[in-house]
Amino acid sequence: MRSRTLIRTAAVLAAVAGLAAGTAAAAPAHDGGRHDSARDWPQRLIDRTPGLVQPKALTVDRSIGARRAAQEVHLAQQLYTFWNTGQQRYLDAAVSPQFRDNTLPAGRPQGPAGPVFASKNFRAAVPDLTCELSDVLVAGDRITARLVFRGHFTGTFDGVRGQGQRVEFNAIDIQHVGTDRIVEDWHIEDNATLMAQLGVHA
Repeated sequence: MRSRTLIRTAAVLAAVAGLAAGTAAAAPAHDGGRHDSARDWPQRLIDRTPGLVQPKALTVDRSIGARRAAQEVHLAQQLYTFWNTGQQRYLDAAVSPQFRDNTLPAGRPQGPAGPVFASKNFRAAVPDLTCELSDVLVAGDRITARLVFRGHFTGTFDGVRGQGQRVEFNAIDIQHVGTDRIVEDWHIEDNATLMAQLGVHA
């Protein structure tokens, strides 16, 4: 009897500690099987609409509230669905008309026209380009994403015609979310790996 009491006391203390840390500890289901645990929390924020990219891993700061958190996760899914498909409607839904690229590559236009320009040029070289949303971290008004781009170089890039070679490289983005859409970003791509795979030397 004493051991059961100790176990129950330990469980209560663990739950309190979890709440103090900003997460809810797992509890027996009394609501049709739903669990409000730290693991279940971010998964409930993902939009499962067919066609939207799904994050492989998701970490969300609970202090921003469920509504804001869901909004930011959804914006990330829309933005990277644009990169996964090249369909501009996803970009338009994700970024503000006043969007600013703070790490603008040479030759790319500023604003929302920049990602459109980059996507079209990239898909001219790699028509089957995909964008995997490997990791998403949502904290405050910032979204940090780790991406993996894949495809085959069957088009043309910088005067070089592809021979079907496989392309796979990583990128890291930080997106700043305004009231309802992304207003600015910072990004870095593994261009050295990409150029080597394309057989293009800078």
